[in-house]
Amino acid sequence: MLINNEEVYLHAYGSVCDAKQGLEKYFMFYNQNRPYTAFDDKTPNEFYFDNLLAM
Repeated sequence: MLINNEEVYLHAYGSVCDAKQGLEKYFMFYNQNRPYTAFDDKTPNEFYFDNLLAM
């Protein structure tokens, strides 16, 4: 799974609270800042909200 390779395995969280904070930051980055070629170089959020009315 992608999240394991990019976030979880790279950080040694000291507590559950630290893990939640780290994952929250990662999910924000993943959904708002990282474009994907499968989404026409849009972020997941851009792709979802641009196509919301078509669904």
